[in-house]
Amino acid sequence: MVPQATLFLAFLLSLIISVPVFSGSREASASEELFPVFPGLEPAVEFWKLVFTRYGASELIFHDPLEPTKIYEVLEVGENNAPRGLIEAERQRILLDNELGTDEKRVRIQRGVKERFLSGLRLSRRYLGQIQHIFMEHGVPADLAYLPLVESAFNIRARSRVGAVGMWQFMPATGKKFLRISSTLDERKDPLESSRAAARFLKQNFQVLGNWPLAITAYNHGREGMLRAVSEVGSRDLMEIIQQYRGPAFGFASRNFYAEFLAALDLAKRGEEFFPDLQYHSPFPLKELELKRAISIQSLLKPTPVSRNEFLEWNPALSPKIRQIPSGYRVKLPPEKSEIFLAAFRHAFGTAAVERSAEPISQNSAASTRHRVARGETLSKIAKTYRISVHEIRRANNLDSTHLIAGQHLKIPPR
Repeated sequence: MVPQATLFLAFLLSLIISVPVFSGSREASASEELFPVFPGLEPAVEFWKLVFTRYGASELIFHDPLEPTKIYEVLEVGENNAPRGLIEAERQRILLDNELGTDEKRVRIQRGVKERFLSGLRLSRRYLGQIQHIFMEHGVPADLAYLPLVESAFNIRARSRVGAVGMWQFMPATGKKFLRISSTLDERKDPLESSRAAARFLKQNFQVLGNWPLAITAYNHGREGMLRAVSEVGSRDLMEIIQQYRGPAFGFASRNFYAEFLAALDLAKRGEEFFPDLQYHSPFPLKELELKRAISIQSLLKPTPVSRNEFLEWNPALSPKIRQIPSGYRVKLPPEKSEIFLAAFRHAFGTAAVERSAEPISQNSAASTRHRVARGETLSKIAKTYRISVHEIRRANNLDSTHLIAGQHLKIPPR
């Protein structure tokens, strides 16, 4: 056990506690305007900076969830699960020493993630440029491309205990609204396709909730959950919601998700200050060729010098068991391999079988949002959610009637 008061105060003095500092540029000012550090949120932001930069996976941080930077103790337990009895004994000792009675909610335990965060920073540069381009094409702030630092540490094969998959940690139900998910194709694992889905999802959250702090929190807590919070509190101010909303599912993780993002964003912008020996992965830009017809993977690879394993490494959404690549799939390739595969496509199907995709997404597709109709949804309910008229939705989708089918995709025009 390591007493923390002196060391912790010294560390805090080394940080800038007010707002992230991004060189004083216009970009920094714009970022602060979109993602403000609200008065009263600073301690939560600083707590996550400590978790990300100071404490490793072998350490358990015992702290007050109402005052996150109030750290009672840090316990070295190793990276495996610590004995429950040891943890509970330490919790009870802290409650007694700090005269907290039996209120166990005043002592929360957080494992450090310094190694994981550092790994995510290193890996981020592999994909960051293309993700930011995708987000800008969708009208989403480029700085939101750093959100995977919180979600997955930029691990495209990440899988949570509850079934969230990929860099953006989409659950199956949410993922299917934007991506193809089957036994042989799971686009949640594709860094570009999942980033397009994340951009659309975040933009929908923003359109419905009205500001980015709420939209980001909804990425963790769910859009409907945040709408309930807004309705109950009667405000779209995130700090008022954090302070007043007592929804049963709105726990520490949801209340702190925005602060966690702000901490990760600031650290990413100033990575070398916190990790002096930081070495980033080299960017790995990918070109895309969109299939207009299905093709067997064997037929695709046969006229090329590329192995199946190498091809699947570029296309992690494809299962190793896949035989047929479906129509509409965007094949991911290093730029130097694109002409080889373009020739292979044309040899198999002619010039109409494939379409170059030089940019991650077209400007036109960024002008609207895609909505997957859920069972029982009506046009009026969807229009109310996006705060537009039924007429606008019908016109954007050339609908002759108001009848909808579950699973149908609608284009939602921008407000």
